[in-house]
Amino acid sequence: MAASTPTRMGASNIRLLKDRAARWGVTFGGVLVLVALLLIFFYLLYVVEPIFRGVDVEKQSSFAVPGEATTVALGMEEQSEIGYRFADNGQLTFFALQNLPRSNAELGDVLLQEQVTPTAPTAFTKTQPQKKRYAYAIEGGEVVIVEPKFRSRFENGQRTTTPEIAIITEDSPIQVDEQGRNLVQLAYEYDGDASLFAAVTADGKAIVNSISASRNFITGAVTLESKFTELPVNGAIEQVIVTPDLRQVFVRQANRLYVFEVSRSGQVTEKQLLTIDKRRYGDVTSMQLLAGASSIMFGHSSGLITQWFEVASDEGRRYQYIREFKSGNSPIVDIVAEYYRRTFYTVNAEGTLGVFHTTSEADLYQEQPEGVQAERVVIDPRANTLMMLSGNELHIFDLDNEHPEVTWSGLWQEIWYEGYPEPDYVWQSTSGSDDFEPKFSLVPISFGTIKAAAYAMLFAVPIGLAAAVYTAYFMSPSVRKVVKPTVEIMEALPTVILGFLAGLWLAPVVENYLPGIVATVVLVPTAIILLAFITSVLPKNYRNFFTDGRAALVLIPLVMLVGYAAFSASPLVEDWLFGGNVRQFITNELGITFDQRNSLVVGIAMGFAVIPTIFSIAEDAVFSVPKHLSNGSLALGATTWQTLTKVVLLTASPGIFSAVMMGLGRAVGETMIVLMATGNTPIMDWNIFEGMRTLSANIAVEMPESEVGSSHYRILFLAAFVLFVFTFVFNTLAEFVRQRLREKYSSM
Repeated sequence: MAASTPTRMGASNIRLLKDRAARWGVTFGGVLVLVALLLIFFYLLYVVEPIFRGVDVEKQSSFAVPGEATTVALGMEEQSEIGYRFADNGQLTFFALQNLPRSNAELGDVLLQEQVTPTAPTAFTKTQPQKKRYAYAIEGGEVVIVEPKFRSRFENGQRTTTPEIAIITEDSPIQVDEQGRNLVQLAYEYDGDASLFAAVTADGKAIVNSISASRNFITGAVTLESKFTELPVNGAIEQVIVTPDLRQVFVRQANRLYVFEVSRSGQVTEKQLLTIDKRRYGDVTSMQLLAGASSIMFGHSSGLITQWFEVASDEGRRYQYIREFKSGNSPIVDIVAEYYRRTFYTVNAEGTLGVFHTTSEADLYQEQPEGVQAERVVIDPRANTLMMLSGNELHIFDLDNEHPEVTWSGLWQEIWYEGYPEPDYVWQSTSGSDDFEPKFSLVPISFGTIKAAAYAMLFAVPIGLAAAVYTAYFMSPSVRKVVKPTVEIMEALPTVILGFLAGLWLAPVVENYLPGIVATVVLVPTAIILLAFITSVLPKNYRNFFTDGRAALVLIPLVMLVGYAAFSASPLVEDWLFGGNVRQFITNELGITFDQRNSLVVGIAMGFAVIPTIFSIAEDAVFSVPKHLSNGSLALGATTWQTLTKVVLLTASPGIFSAVMMGLGRAVGETMIVLMATGNTPIMDWNIFEGMRTLSANIAVEMPESEVGSSHYRILFLAAFVLFVFTFVFNTLAEFVRQRLREKYSSM
C-alpha cells in the first residue's frame, strides 16, 4: 500500500496541472477573443472618425493683387499652383500661387498677362465652375468668350504647368443682341456646339439668344443658327442666370424671380414667377446656382441663405423653398459653389467667410480666417485650396473639408433631396454624373437588415424549435441518432450555394406557384393536426403503431403528398381566383409591388440556413433537462404534454432563448443569400413581395468600387460599425435574458 501512494499522488498532481492549464488556456483564449473584438471596434472607429471632423482653414501665404483695374473673377488650376484673375478692363492675368522653381517664378509673380477684349468691356460673366469659361460683353452687343487653359508636361520625372489663353471667339465675337445695343449684364452657358446667352441691354431690356452650330458634312463649314427673344420683363433687372443644360433662364428683379423655359428649338416661354417673402427672409442681395444647377441659392440682407429647387406639383414642376442657412446678421454679398459637391461658400458684408453643405444641412464654418476680411473667394477644383481677395491682397488658405456631406442628421433623418417631392430616407451612393447629389441615409439599409432577419426568423423559429423539441423529447433514440447529425450537417452548406439556388431556382418557383406556396403553408400544418386527431380516436392496437419513432416516418410521406397536391392545384387556383396571373392580380388589383426576388424568397432561403443553428442549440437544451424532473412529473400524474410545457420547456428556456438569439445573429449578419436572392433595392417597405438591401449586402456590393478614404468608403465602414453594434446589442440582451431565465428556473 505504501508503495502505491506516490503513484497516486503523482497522477493527482498531473491531473491538477492539466486542469489548471486547461483553465488558464480557456481564460487566455477568452481574453484574446475580447481583445480581438475591441480591436475591431476601435479600428472601425478609427476609419469612421474623420467623416465627423469640422472644416479647417489654414493660411499659407499672401501677396499683392497682380494686374490692374478691378477684379471681376478669380480662379485656380487643379493643382493650386497657378491662379488667374479677370479684370473689368478685359485683362487676364496668370500668376504663381507658390514658388515654381522649374518656371523660375516665385509666389505672386505674373506668368502671363493679355488683353482679351478688343475694346472696353461693358459686362462680364462666367459659366458654372466645371465649364471653366468666361465671357466679356463689348460694345455693339457682342461677346468675347475666353477659356483659361493649362498645359502640363513631364521632364525628368517632374511636372511643369504652363498657362495658356484660349479665346473661343478669336475669329469674331458673337453677336448676342441683334440690335447692337450695349449689354450691361450678361449670363452664358454652353453645351457642346450649342450656347445660351441672357443679357440686359443698356436700355433695360432683357434678351435671350440661343445659338447652335451646324456643320456641313461635305464642306466642313460651320454655320451658327441664332434664335433671338426679348423677354416680357419690365423694370430694373438686378441679375440674370442661365442653366448649364441651356433649358432655363432666371431673371431677378429685387425679390421677384422670373423663370423662363427654353425649348430645344430656342423658343422661350415664361414658366414661373417666384416671389420671395421679404418680411420672412429679407431683401435678396445675391443669387447663385448650386453644383448640378438644380438648386438656386439666394443670399439675403438678413444674413440668411435660402435654397430653392423644383418640386412636382399639380401645376407641374415648380421652384419652392426647401431650407435655409444663417451667416451672421449682415447682407450676403457673394455665394460661391464648389465644382461638384453641394458645398457652398458665402461672404457677408462684414467680411465673414461661411461654409455650408445643403444635403447634410450642415453649418460647417463661420469665421474671418486669420482675421482677414473677405471680399471675394474662389475654390480650386479639388476643394483643397481657398483664395481670398481682401483689399489689394490675395490670401491663400489650405482648406480641409473632406466629408461635408456626412452628418448624423443626414445619416439618420429624412432629407429633402433635389428633385424629390418630399423629404425621404434614401441610399444612393453613386451615379454617372460628377455633380450627382450623394444620398447616404443608413436608415433604408438598416431597415432592410431588420426586415430580412424578421422574415427569416418567422420561417426558421417555428420549424427549428418544433423540430428540436420533437427530436429531443418525443423521438426514439435510434431515430434521433440519425436525424440530429443530419440537420447539423445542413449548417455546413455554403450560403453562396443557398443564395444561388434561391435566386435562380426558388425565386421563379415562388413566382409561378405562389398559390401553391401559400396553400402549402396552410395545408401542411392542418394535415399534421388532422392526422394527430385521427390517430387519437383509433383503437388502441392501431394507436400503438404510431410510436414515437414511427410517427415522424409516417409524417414524411404525408407532408410530401400534401405539398405535391398544393403545387399541382396551383395553376387551377390561379385560373379560378386570379384570372390566370396571380402576379398581375397582386400588382394591378391590390396595388402591391411584386418583384421576383423578394422578401419571401429571402425568408425561405435564409430561414433554411438559420434552422440548423436554432435546432442544434435548442435540441441540446431540451435533451439536457434532467430525466428525474420529467419522470417525477409523469409519476405525479401529469400527461406527457403537460410535462413538456410545464417542466421541460421552462427548464430548457435559457438554452432555447440562446438558440433563437444565435439564429437572429446569424440572420442579421448574413450576406450572400440576401445579396443573390433579392433585388438589393434600399427601400423601406414591409411588403413581403418586395426586396430590400441589408447592411452586410451593401458593404459587399459597394466596397470594391468605393474610393479609399472617400466619404462613401468611410460610410461603408460606418455601416459595418452599425452592424457590429446591432449584433453586440442583440447578444448582450440575449445573455442578460438568458441569465435571468437560468436564475429563475435553476432551482427546479
